[in-house]
Amino acid sequence: MKRVVVVGGGPAGLIAAANSAKRGQQTLLLEQNEKLGKKLYITGKGRCNLTNAGGRDAFFAHVVKNPRFLYSAWNAFDAQAIMNLLEEQNVPVKVERGDRVYPQSDKSSDVIRALTNYLNKCGASVQLNMGVKKIDIRGGRVCGVQTGEGFIPAEAVILCTGGKSYPSTGATGVGYRLARELGHDVLPASPSLIPLETIEAWPATLSGLALKNVTLRAYENEKKIFDGLGEMLFAHFGVTGPLVLCASAYMQQFENVRMEIDLKPGLTEQMLDARLLRDIEAGRRLSIKNAFSGLLPRALLPVVLELAEIDASSLACELTKVQRRKLCQTLKALPLTVRNSRPIDEAVVTRGGINVKEVNPKTMESKIVSGLFFAGEVLDVDALTGGYNLQIAWSTGALAGLSC
Repeated sequence: MKRVVVVGGGPAGLIAAANSAKRGQQTLLLEQNEKLGKKLYITGKGRCNLTNAGGRDAFFAHVVKNPRFLYSAWNAFDAQAIMNLLEEQNVPVKVERGDRVYPQSDKSSDVIRALTNYLNKCGASVQLNMGVKKIDIRGGRVCGVQTGEGFIPAEAVILCTGGKSYPSTGATGVGYRLARELGHDVLPASPSLIPLETIEAWPATLSGLALKNVTLRAYENEKKIFDGLGEMLFAHFGVTGPLVLCASAYMQQFENVRMEIDLKPGLTEQMLDARLLRDIEAGRRLSIKNAFSGLLPRALLPVVLELAEIDASSLACELTKVQRRKLCQTLKALPLTVRNSRPIDEAVVTRGGINVKEVNPKTMESKIVSGLFFAGEVLDVDALTGGYNLQIAWSTGALAGLSC
């Protein structure tokens, strides 16, 4: 019987430890926190968007970094597998808009409880409040781990320590240090799926205003890197919401990235101009602000008019063709400039981590140290919102647990 130590009790660690124990290995899960699944508890605003039911093609289309690395992991444990597992543990699931999958109870605590019970059924042991200081090797092979309470022997170690986002959940980047000490290349950690600060101050005046069914485009060095339709939100620092988080995943840098919001994606400029002419005809003696009151949310209209260099108090009938064109252009491409991202502590996931070129994608085992495996966010793989990042954790964790 092989002795396996799993470091980290998040989603990847829970599945890894369960699969290892199920295969008859003497498996010990070490978690530095006082309970398992702390980051899992807050995912999906506490509802736990646990995966996406869109299927294989949708999954790989939404993986931003190193999707090919995940082929074997997906085949070992796909989205249907985690849904089936939870159903078997008496946690029924449901599919919502965008194929997002949640527990029917809308409680992440039910998912954690089910996985903990499953872990126990499989025969794994758990030690809480136990951090790992060092992974010991002998002759190029893992031989155990050093904790604050001493040495624990092991023939295999699965590192599932997460990234650096939400450090209050225990994601402090310790796994990067442990891997680097063993000779692994660790790519710098940076935020992904992160709200963005803007150079412009006007978003702060609209803090809390949500925009639905708008298009957000982002340009890096004038090359378009993102174009998506959905929802976003203004905040005191700039912008956030699903569209913004997804756009951030494609940014190589966060300084001076140019963005545009198409407030009327369903209309061409010509169609929009016709709409303006109808509003003008209906309210010729009204102020422009009042004539166009149905065009945009009340708080946003003055901002757009000012950016289009139009006096909101002037009469609608006085609006010139040139001004209408400028207004249409502003409505179709409301400009914003990224100054920086919010701190990495606020990122949904971490970009960067252990270089996947040094990991066998068919087993998740290190190509440098025999018996060392990786799973989850500690690896340099990340995806868009919608349950895809949790699926990466489930898939890589399951494969590592089976392979060790």
